[in-house]
Amino acid sequence: MDTLREIYEKHNGRLLNKWDNYIDVYDKFFQGYRNKEITFLEIGIAHGGSLEMWRNYFGDKATLIGVDVNPETKKFEEGNTKVFIGSQEDVQFLNTLKTQIPKVDILLDDGGHTMNQQITTFKAMFEHVKDTGLYVCEDLHTSYWSEYGGGFKKKNTFIEFSKNLIDFLHGWHARESDKPKMDNLFTRSIYGVHYYDSMVVIEKQPVGPPTNTYKGNKQLEKHYQNYGQKEPLLKKLKRKISSKLK
Repeated sequence: MDTLREIYEKHNGRLLNKWDNYIDVYDKFFQGYRNKEITFLEIGIAHGGSLEMWRNYFGDKATLIGVDVNPETKKFEEGNTKVFIGSQEDVQFLNTLKTQIPKVDILLDDGGHTMNQQITTFKAMFEHVKDTGLYVCEDLHTSYWSEYGGGFKKKNTFIEFSKNLIDFLHGWHARESDKPKMDNLFTRSIYGVHYYDSMVVIEKQPVGPPTNTYKGNKQLEKHYQNYGQKEPLLKKLKRKISSKLK
């Protein structure tokens, strides 16, 4: 079975455009979904080449769903590949889409890459990814480009927006004063947030309170638990000497 890299390099069908480093990241996270009855949603299908690549990669059992604003892309619909026409920054369209398709195993946002499009899509569609699925957003470098609404450390870019997920991930450890800001639905549904050049992969998984455990020598454990509570040796000697002089 060819790797995604091999499939990508041999691709000679419809036009396919991906940053080269994406391919190996995809393979790292997607390989466990191959040849299974999964639902894969890609927002932004352009010339249709990516749908061909994903079909070759995931196999015939997968349901592929493409979303694009260009009505011409409807022609790529065939068999177990469905295409929906609409704008990813149209909340009404996204909400309707969720009623027309099953929950997805993988959502890949390769759409228009503007800040409003990426944030709107995440807010509307993250809940429609299965509890053990993946949410992937590409082309995060536009968060630094003014023509897409971005800028370094600029408020409301997708980069700055997604950084909040790191805080939510650690919501279990928040002090009481920070609990309302850190502990939320994402704390209980995000297992990992992985950043790569121009992309982020968010792993969904039901998460419970973390447990701090000990393994190994129990006596040693007891020693370390009590460490710092015992009277320092020098202070103890001084106290004994002082008591004898009295």
